[in-house]
Order: sequence, then C-alpha cells, then structure tokens
Amino acid sequence: MAGQRWEFDPVHSSIGFWVRHLMVSKVHGRFTRWTGTLEVDEQTPSLSRVEVEIDTDSIDTKEQKRDDHLRSPDFLDAAKYPKLRFRSTSVEPLSEDRLVVRGELTIRDVTRPVELHVEYAGRAKDPWGGERAGFSARTSLNRKDFGLVWNVALEAGGVLVADKVDIAVEVEAIKAAAAERPAA
Repeated sequence: MAGQRWEFDPVHSSIGFWVRHLMVSKVHGRFTRWTGTLEVDEQTPSLSRVEVEIDTDSIDTKEQKRDDHLRSPDFLDAAKYPKLRFRSTSVEPLSEDRLVVRGELTIRDVTRPVELHVEYAGRAKDPWGGERAGFSARTSLNRKDFGLVWNVALEAGGVLVADKVDIAVEVEAIKAAAAERPAA
C-alpha cells in the first residue's frame, strides 16, 4: 500500500453522528452524500493522508422538519456552506490496528482541529479482483466551536440540543486502480 491512493466506497461506508436531545435521549443522524480519499504510505505511516468532503444538505435524521432546520442558517446553513471538509494534518500509528488521525474540520467556513481515533480492520480482495481496506473512526466535537449555537433553554433546566456531537465513520476504501469495479 506504500504511497497508494484509495477511494472511499460510499455504498459500504457511512458517516453518522448523535447528539443529546432534551438532555435525556440521543438523536442519531447521517450524511448520505460524501466523498473521500486516502493516501497510504505503508513504509512511513505518518506520511499518510486523508481528505473527506460532505454535502451539508444530505443530512438525514429520519425527520424532515428537523433535517430542514439543520440545513437552515440556525445550524449548517447548507445554501451558503454546501460542504463540510476534513483534511488530515498528521497520522500517528499507536499499534498494528490503531491510529490517531489529526486534522482540520471545516464547518460553516470555521476550521478547527479534530482528532480521530481510528481502528484499522484489515485488507481483503473483492470478488472482482480489487483490493479493499476497512477503517472505523470516532471523535467528538463541540458544535459551538463551529458557530452552531442555536438552542432553546428548557423550563426545568438544560437545553434542547446538547453542545457535544459524537461522530462515527465507517470506511471501506478501494485501491484506486480497482475503484471503478461494481459494488455488491
């Protein structure tokens, strides 16, 4: 995999999130349209890179009114800021299957550092002769750091939407030479 480019397979990958609602439950959501690439240097993993672009209007929490509100200027302002972007700045191997990927996340033209804790699940040949690799990544962020400050105070105390957003990314990447093969 040294210096090899990989593309994320959106059919077998996902970007999900969850946030506390009314201080008691978690609302889960996902983004349905996004792209990503990975350049892996197996000899020197710290030289590896990852980039992801997410369409903000593809947010889906299974509730149309909430999704419309999340796309509005109160939150993502999808009309003005159509993309969320992540670009790695460093990759630190912790063990054979664990990494820390540090990078910059941009939401609403606000860029902040983010640290992803990544599990490498391995590589496999697909039935069409291509090569695939799997990764799981987790992080948390404070939405207010990115200008997402809308909220409603609750009568009994607390707020409608928590500040902390947890993010989970599942990636199946296809070696670039095989990226055009069919999905199963």
